[in-house]
Amino acid sequence: MAILKKDLQAVKRDIKALEKKLEKLLKAYEPMSRVKKVAKKKTVKKAKPVKKAAAKKAPVKKAAAKKAKKAPAKKAKKAPAKKTKKAPAKKAVAKKKASQATATDKILRIIKRSKKGVDVPTLKKKTGFDDKKVRNIVFRASKEGKIKKSGRGIYVGA
Repeated sequence: MAILKKDLQAVKRDIKALEKKLEKLLKAYEPMSRVKKVAKKKTVKKAKPVKKAAAKKAPVKKAAAKKAKKAPAKKAKKAPAKKTKKAPAKKAVAKKKASQATATDKILRIIKRSKKGVDVPTLKKKTGFDDKKVRNIVFRASKEGKIKKSGRGIYVGA
């Protein structure tokens, strides 16, 4: 018990030290964030007059650029090709893809294979799913009537 108290006190000291460091960092960060915001505002204000001055000279350049864009090189048109009848293309038979089994399918397959029934820990081992997932799937499947309870915690295919 005494050891636990000492450990608890040590943890409290560590937490207080971390809180102090955090406060220092926050205090150091606040002035920097203010400086960055002020610097951004100043640069934006200085940049606007420059853009207005440049905009007065720019219309001449923009007009020339628009004309260059509007007048693309004209391509020679091809004469329409003569139409010939083609044999209809044979459609390939679509093969069914082996869809991956869902978690519910995996659990139902395991339950239906067993004659005596399966419990949740066994399902967890065989599937690798966590406890909550297995229990939810089993509950849903029993509610839908896909599986039945044969005993306490033992499930059998319906």
